[in-house]
Parts: sequence; structure tokens; C-alpha cells
Amino acid sequence: MTETDTRTLDAPGATLRYDIRAGDSAGRPLFLIGSPMDASGFGTLASHFTDRTVITYDPRGVGRSLRTDGAARTTPEEHADDLRRIIEALGTGPVDVFASSGGAVNALALVERHGDLVRTLVAHEPPTAQVLPDREAALEVCADIHATYLREGMGPAMAKFLGVTSRKGPFPANWADEPAPSPADFGLPAEDDGSRDDPLLGQNILGCTGYRPDFAALRAASTRIVVAVGEESQGEFAARAGVEVAAGLGGEPALFPSHHGGFLGGEFGQQGAPAEFAKALHGVLDD
Repeated sequence: MTETDTRTLDAPGATLRYDIRAGDSAGRPLFLIGSPMDASGFGTLASHFTDRTVITYDPRGVGRSLRTDGAARTTPEEHADDLRRIIEALGTGPVDVFASSGGAVNALALVERHGDLVRTLVAHEPPTAQVLPDREAALEVCADIHATYLREGMGPAMAKFLGVTSRKGPFPANWADEPAPSPADFGLPAEDDGSRDDPLLGQNILGCTGYRPDFAALRAASTRIVVAVGEESQGEFAARAGVEVAAGLGGEPALFPSHHGGFLGGEFGQQGAPAEFAKALHGVLDD
């Protein structure tokens, strides 16, 4: 890969920072999007796409993209507007997008409004509770994680989050009767340090999981949308949502190698199957 060119873009309420890795100019630019994960999570995956110029960014309120409005929460629509601004600033015309987790939700919100900016979107495990058969329970679970964070801090809330995201199958109506997991079970601190600026538990969780796809707008967009789920994460919250989003678009999801973080190559201490994942992504984008 060539040297990374980092750029700054002012948006309402935030200063966005994004990176451009110049590859073969013959290939369509590829925008890699996560949320709340920042650009640092895509180092391994980007290294498999030297045939394209690769763009990554830090979502508002994460990493180098600082909020200037003091807001405590962010919506997918706000993220979508940030993405629009970056793509337009590139000046390259439509881009291909690989978006994972909350990034997939934000990319879907982008395509609903500005499908002309995205040629192909691969939406990997978008965790929207609104599409699930157990929608009401799932939304309540997410609201409880956020409330736990505000009440008790990061450790207890993150323990609940990890338990929820790894759970197989739907949430029962009496989910609240289940014992809360201990932070110690996940190596997390139980004490509250008083901070409430976590981008996942504070800023994004309610907006992301509460996003309701506009399937009519998505189907009408010129964008080719491929929903992907991990082979190892089937039955989990985000993968189940991916199946339902694909159904809402009139199809079935593509199976990608590994799990929810299958593209990771050691970033954040997590290991997926990045070479196999990149091969699958190449296959979809080059189709």
C-alpha cells in the first residue's frame, strides 16, 4: 500500500477525519465503514485491496473525529450525512462500500437518501432490532444496556452488551428475569469511573439498533445492495438482523467467512479470517 493521506472535513457538529490509501486508479474507490469502530480496525482488510483506492474514516465522536456540538447521541441519519460529505469531497463519483455492524446501518441510511453516490454496498451484519421477529424484546434489551451504562458505567453495561451480541436465537419476552452477567466474567472492571462518553454504549447504541430500514427507498435506489452475514455468527443478534434486512430487500444474505469481526487481523486483539474474508468481498465487488 502507498502512504496514507489523512484529510479533515468540517461537518455540522463535528470535525471528520478520513484516510485515503491510493491504489490502482483503474479500480472503483472502496470506502470501508464501521461504527463505532474507527479507521484503525480496517488496516488488515485494506491491505488486501491494493487494486483500488481505499478510504476509511473515524465516525463522529470516535477517534480523531471530534464532536463540536456536545451532543450525547448520534443517529444513523447524521452519520449518513457525514458519509455523503466525505464521498462528495473525494470528487471521484460513485464508490463501492463495505460497511460492517453499525457502519452497515449508517450505509443503508446513506443509500436511502443518496443512492447515486454508491455503486455497490456490502452491508455486513447490520444490527437493527427493528426488523427482528422479537423486535420489542430486542429493543428493550438495547435500551437496558444504555440505561445500565448511564446508571452503573462501562463494565456492567459492556458485560450485558457482550452477552447480548453473542447470544444465539431470539430474546424471550421475560429476558429481564435472566441474571445479569458479571463484568468479571469478561475481564471488565466492575467499578464506575464516572465517564459517560463511550461511543458505543452512550452515543450510538440506541440510534443504531433503533434504525428502521426504508425498504421501498432501498429497493428503488440505483445501488446494488448485498447483505452479508458471517458463517460463525448465524443466529446472533446482528446476523439475524442481516437475514431480515436481506429478506426485506427481496433476497437472502451472502455468507462470508468467520464471525462478526471476520475481517479483523489482530486489530483490537481480535482475529478473524481476513484473507478469506477479503477474497469473498472481492468476489462480490467484482461480480
